[in-house]
Amino acid sequence: MEIILTKKPKDVILVEGFPGFGLIGTIVTEYLIDHLDCESIGTIVSEEIPPMVALHKGEVVQPIEIFYNKKFNIVFLHVVTNPAGLEWQFSEVVLKLANMLEAKEIISVEGVGSANPDDNPKTFYYSNSEKIKKDFQRLNVDELKEGVIMGVTGTILLKAKNTKQTMSCIFAETHSAMPDSKAAAAVIRVMDKYLGLNVDAKPLEKQAEQFENKLRAIMTKGKEAVEVQQKKQLSYMG
Repeated sequence: MEIILTKKPKDVILVEGFPGFGLIGTIVTEYLIDHLDCESIGTIVSEEIPPMVALHKGEVVQPIEIFYNKKFNIVFLHVVTNPAGLEWQFSEVVLKLANMLEAKEIISVEGVGSANPDDNPKTFYYSNSEKIKKDFQRLNVDELKEGVIMGVTGTILLKAKNTKQTMSCIFAETHSAMPDSKAAAAVIRVMDKYLGLNVDAKPLEKQAEQFENKLRAIMTKGKEAVEVQQKKQLSYMG
């Protein structure tokens, strides 16, 4: 996997949003990119990533795009492609990107399964920094002490454990593998307080259905593109 950057800001906070459970990471990063003054500064390319570019309202939506907000010195890694089968490679490239930008913290945003969903999803945190743990405690966010974290976030946590990279996660309860904007809004509220972004999550809740339909359409088209590609490869082999 190759990282292509047009700018290399330093000492950033790197927020990664992969489409995990409830698509929380994808929804959160897209919402913050839309509501903060962000510019596209790069992408990640690989022959292993399905060759897909989505179009939404006449605009190109890259499967993986890197955005930068100068005011808060935050880099967002926004991902709409399915990372299945490439989790270890993606974790390596995220840590490589963090090293390139001398990131002072990586923040992963994810959904965690809940058997008792309600209209106010509970949020949790994880951090390998004692100082950051205290910051979350002051925000009255509970530490996730028991749970199973899968996907790219899980592999990043394993790899970061053997480095000096500061790593934090913000989780929200969700009961669905489909886009869950309410859970994403809960994560945004925590991030807003933690990073002082002054971003209102209410518009996301109000536009939840429209937002979810957009992401669902992009993910569905991406899945269809992968299936078509696989069929073509099989026909070549046959």
